[in-house]
Amino acid sequence: MRTNGIDVRTLHCVTTVHRPSVERPLRGSTRSRRWERLSHGLYVPRGSRRLAVELDAWQLVLPASACFSSLTSAELRGWWQPARVAHPVFVSVPSDAPHPQRRGLSVTRHPQPVDREMINGIRVASAAETLLAVARDLGVLDLVILGDSALHQGACTVDQLSTAAAERRRGAPRVRTVIPLLDGRSESPWESVLRLLHSAADVEVEPQKKIYDDWGRFVARADLWVVGTRRLHEYDGEVHRDRETHRADLARERRLVEVDWQRIGFTSPQLVYEGGSIRAGLDRLLRRTWDPRRLVRWEALLHDSLLRPSGRATVMRRWRQSA
Repeated sequence: MRTNGIDVRTLHCVTTVHRPSVERPLRGSTRSRRWERLSHGLYVPRGSRRLAVELDAWQLVLPASACFSSLTSAELRGWWQPARVAHPVFVSVPSDAPHPQRRGLSVTRHPQPVDREMINGIRVASAAETLLAVARDLGVLDLVILGDSALHQGACTVDQLSTAAAERRRGAPRVRTVIPLLDGRSESPWESVLRLLHSAADVEVEPQKKIYDDWGRFVARADLWVVGTRRLHEYDGEVHRDRETHRADLARERRLVEVDWQRIGFTSPQLVYEGGSIRAGLDRLLRRTWDPRRLVRWEALLHDSLLRPSGRATVMRRWRQSA
């Protein structure tokens, strides 16, 4: 039986303060197989476990002054992620607002509501506030990847980050450390990692270097130019294994060789586990002596990041303790 387009057979087993909908989440109780349980008394349409749908559901149990922050906000915004790790839903709530206690939520309380924005109906912390929240848990290398992504997308400016980091708050000191390392010209997370590897080795690089021949004709644009040399360093991801892409890469490398430029590509495992050999190659290129402190700096950044098992274990333990 249907009344005003609503299936009454479903209504008799639903108790909710919101009208059931196949698009929107449901708060209450239901036995219908159209719904999938997210939390106690909270359901999303079955088969729609996308982040935006889940956050729309979580908003039903959060005060209006709350917003999603940290990695949850970064993920919704489509920022690059250091690594895909399971994490709670991060929420910022004013101290005087009700404190939701639900499994799967990680709530941080603030004296005042944090700056926030609306993205497709979802309340999220501003880009600067998102990075401040991330900085409480993640390391410098992870934060550079997220910060580069935010700048690249135009979600915030360096000045906005500097203003937010000037306050006496958790995460602010790390953001202040990271700001000089950020560069919105980066076009992928691994480009950011490659650039920071050079920075930790005291090697000056210029991102997105355009190469021209002697007649001023464009030849190529490279991820990084090792300043003072004719060496280009780039990240080679899986896309370069495609047959057509590989063919285009070879033609590009021939053009670079013809104008006396050398291109060297690096894979993600090399960046994470072969930093010593990469540094040795840089020392030979720049004709300088080996300094072990440069490698120590890079290894410390990796050890504290989600790119290494040690960093992931530390962060996961921190999240479990705060749950």
